[in-house]
Amino acid sequence: MKTSNPVLARLGQAAERERAAGYAPTGPYGQPGYPQQYPGAGYPEAPGYPAAPPTVTPMSLDDVVVKTVMLLGILAASAAAAWVLVPDALVGVAWIGAAIVGLVLGMVISFSRMANPALVITYAVVEGVFVGMVSKAFESLYDGIVLQAVTATFGVFFLMAVLYKARVIRATPKFVRGMIAVMVGLFAVMLINLVLSFFGINTGLRDGSPLAIGFSLVCIVVASLSFVLSFHEVEEGVRMGLPQRYSWVAAFGILVSLVWLYIEILRLLSYFQGDD
Repeated sequence: MKTSNPVLARLGQAAERERAAGYAPTGPYGQPGYPQQYPGAGYPEAPGYPAAPPTVTPMSLDDVVVKTVMLLGILAASAAAAWVLVPDALVGVAWIGAAIVGLVLGMVISFSRMANPALVITYAVVEGVFVGMVSKAFESLYDGIVLQAVTATFGVFFLMAVLYKARVIRATPKFVRGMIAVMVGLFAVMLINLVLSFFGINTGLRDGSPLAIGFSLVCIVVASLSFVLSFHEVEEGVRMGLPQRYSWVAAFGILVSLVWLYIEILRLLSYFQGDD
């Protein structure tokens, strides 16, 4: 099966290798069908029962939805615990520490060749601490800003889901390549800006200036469009019959986009309520 996404292509190859050993074929929307029978394929047979190889359940849309909700619940619980348990004096340290650990875990998961549920769950816990500390800091400065950011984040998410379902926005090969290039460029700019800030150099990208507002708007638009990539990966993964465990990878992608969008919306809202 052809796909323009190199990650899906790689996962598809892994699925083909597992499929060579035999698994339950998919029905509509990725639901398991009836296992194939391979009499005489080297598996022991009982009298009257044809031999069949081990089965591998393919992922479905429901698998991804369940995993995404589960990860969001873990992130929310971790964020709430960090908000309550971490003293105000340690918010900055916990914020930076969780951001670094989350970045490392995210890179490991993104470049890993195998789905690892334990690693994805750990990432959700760490990101929960990060989100909790950022939210606590902003809420202490601007009362009610966290609720506004959460509402806006999920509003954008559901809007993008509707637009994708209606095929208003499509993940064409050109769109995918363009989005990947823009996202890599944005992350590079943000990383450089962060490093320069350690040396007291202000680039104007995060200080509430018109440039900062414009940069945050660009980030919000790109983060919103990144959901299209995630939805496309889920759709293609189901179509290609990837093993069920890869639903963790799909849920991870959606979680990353949600966290990024939330942080950018939170920052943008702060620009209109006063200086950071």
